[in-house]
Amino acid sequence: MQYRHHPVVSQTGPDFAASLAPNGYAWWYLDALSDCGRYGLTVIAMLGCVFSPWYARARRRGLVDPVQHSALNVVLYRGQGRRWAMTERDAAAVTRREHELTIGPSRVRWDGEGLQIDVDEKTSPWPQTLRGQIRVTPTVRHATPYPLDDAARHLWWPIAPLARVSVTFDTPALNWEGSAYLDANQGLAPLEADFESWNWSRSHGTTRTHVLYDTIGAAGGHNRSLSLEFDVDGSVRTGSSPRLRPMARTGWGVERQTRCDPGVEPAVIETLESAPFYARSIIETTLDGHRLEAFHESVSLRRFAKRWVQTLLPVRLPRVVSRR
Repeated sequence: MQYRHHPVVSQTGPDFAASLAPNGYAWWYLDALSDCGRYGLTVIAMLGCVFSPWYARARRRGLVDPVQHSALNVVLYRGQGRRWAMTERDAAAVTRREHELTIGPSRVRWDGEGLQIDVDEKTSPWPQTLRGQIRVTPTVRHATPYPLDDAARHLWWPIAPLARVSVTFDTPALNWEGSAYLDANQGLAPLEADFESWNWSRSHGTTRTHVLYDTIGAAGGHNRSLSLEFDVDGSVRTGSSPRLRPMARTGWGVERQTRCDPGVEPAVIETLESAPFYARSIIETTLDGHRLEAFHESVSLRRFAKRWVQTLLPVRLPRVVSRR
């Protein structure tokens, strides 16, 4: 049976109630840095946790409703408030409306002007309370989807490539404002079915965001590259795409690459997350003569598909099944 996309982003904002393909996924992603440079965060609301060993095991048995494997991933970086939370939950713990998504005790809500995230989670592997509110207000909105593969089975929406964020947490005690970026992804199949790996980055500036997507197709699939610049006036243009340059590998041996002007080498400033198949970093690169600081992501789907890797993941990704 052929499935098609029911887009998870509309002209009015995120659509958390859109139908999803069996064994597929949707996620809404936020990253932010404080104006003072001392704090950072990422939040990912996931229906069909793409890097879940529980979801991967269920898919091996047949078709699965993605909502049976949902999670709100919240990570606080830098300073005294470093925390990681990602608890997978089944469909009984999820409530979906067009502009509101509840996963366990946490909630994500779009009110037309911005995104409100109410966080109430437990960290892992050592359980601590993570409770607070995040408010994202777009400076620029964008509702156009971009395919990441030739068959358009995987789509990406840069919902708010430029945005402001306000962060207020009770536990740990945090209160800061900064720059932010909000997007969404949706797929009709598992990532590892169509990709071997990818590198993604978004530079963060006050008037412009530059997003790079470089994907390597699996099983003979084509490689694709996206380079887009989003300006504060709402304009979008194809950005510079100089050749990919390597950066330092992670301790797990995950390769990191990004694009950089000739004669200049990109560099890793800070590794925020390092897993056997994945890395999130702050990097420095140069595009069109401009030195940029960017969030960067490298993922090896070929390595994620290995069983030994998946057996390591429950330590950071516990699963809670609702009582019937």
